[in-house]
Amino acid sequence: MAEVSEEATRVSGIADVARLAGVSKSTASRALSGSGYVSPATRERVTAAAVALGYVPSTNAQSLATGRTQNVGVVMPYVNRWFFAEVLEGIQSALLERGLDLTLYDATPGSDRRRRIFDDFLARKRFDGLIAVGLEPQEDELDRMLSFDKPVVSVIGSSPRTSVVTIDDEDAASRATGHLLALGHTRIVFLGGGAGARDHHVEASRVRGYREAMAEAGLAHEVRHLPATLSMPDGYAAAVDLLSDPRERPTAIVAACDEVAIGAMVAARRLGIQVPAGLSIIGIDDHEYADMFALTTMQQIPREQGATAVELLIRQIEDPAAEVVDVVLKPRLVVRSSTAPLGRGAVPRIDAAG
Repeated sequence: MAEVSEEATRVSGIADVARLAGVSKSTASRALSGSGYVSPATRERVTAAAVALGYVPSTNAQSLATGRTQNVGVVMPYVNRWFFAEVLEGIQSALLERGLDLTLYDATPGSDRRRRIFDDFLARKRFDGLIAVGLEPQEDELDRMLSFDKPVVSVIGSSPRTSVVTIDDEDAASRATGHLLALGHTRIVFLGGGAGARDHHVEASRVRGYREAMAEAGLAHEVRHLPATLSMPDGYAAAVDLLSDPRERPTAIVAACDEVAIGAMVAARRLGIQVPAGLSIIGIDDHEYADMFALTTMQQIPREQGATAVELLIRQIEDPAAEVVDVVLKPRLVVRSSTAPLGRGAVPRIDAAG
């Protein structure tokens, strides 16, 4: 490519980029916007020309040319919790790679803000598509989202009307339980989930996976689920109640998520119960604190889920007739030192009769 003079670098129109790259304006526009086919070699040449000229595509111009906003709306119930923050990072990175903008809607459950988001802000349709993260909206809310005639992709959820990216939550809990069973534990409690007015899809799936694994091991009579919201403080409080009675104390816990598991570890420590000698604990997530607490867990990768959701959404934006799909990612067992074989350190059951 010819050397660019200082005067030329002050020019930043699409025509100048096209001239420098030796292509038509329409080809240059397609290469930079990502709309329409352009060969990899041509795209690389146009991109290099744009960089050399310091050209920044105008979002307004692209919108006029393509009929799109170049913006994706992301709706999630929380932005300050680990899982949601990680998914958002994955979404943002994938959108930035494609030169697309992001508008974030924080739809906190039960808040007036949530109602306004669905009734007002989303109705303005300042987006080419929506990614709903962990919302599992009520049926009328989902109907509202789909009524905008824009593609919708969900990160976790169970609707057959949108493409969904999720992990196999039932399998995660089943394998977590299986890990403890293989270590010789039979008195295994599932801690967390089921604390709200209605079970969240993820929580219900994880409880079901635990129950099925216990039943398959012939331990249906040992099934015990102690509800708690998915947070460290509530995991701690529930674990204190669970572990303070030696007659009912389990030898192992499957936590609904890592935050609950870490809360249980703190509770055990304060009650003088050694982990894992006296109590094995396994979580689900691989939270950023999991390694610090040496927590055995079923690892999911939220950033990957976010990036995958963007891929599905872009596919539907470019092909409105594309079928909705479910992408189910398999979690991976990460063994650290919070689980161990059942041994002498485990507290024996003390029957009420003595």
